Amino acid sequence: MTGSVGYHAGLAAEQIVAQHYRQRHNEIAAQRWRGASGEIDLITRDGDQVVFVEVKKSKTFARAAQRLGRRQMDRLCASAAEFLAGEPRGQLTDVRFDLAMVDGAGAVKVIENAFMEA
Repeated sequence: MTGSVGYHAGLAAEQIVAQHYRQRHNEIAAQRWRGASGEIDLITRDGDQVVFVEVKKSKTFARAAQRLGRRQMDRLCASAAEFLAGEPRGQLTDVRFDLAMVDGAGAVKVIENAFMEA
């Protein structure tokens, strides 16, 4: 997907994922949060834990998962560090990085601690 269609499909996927986390009683801290290092699609709170979520949309979950590369993970980690600077516990905050995938039918699959598997 490119251009306007891809942009709007990405926005729709992010909304679907935000609703998925709300249903699991996570508080939405930020959507499309932007720091100097880049953008984080979704930031939620699961109790005291801050969850940074990268959203990927593709026809299949497998194709969505393939779209997350090492360079992007590094950028997300840098952006997360910026966000954590504003948290009461700063870099000592308990964090998790999730990959949330949305397939062509709008179904959601989340890999918690996805960066640990990369």
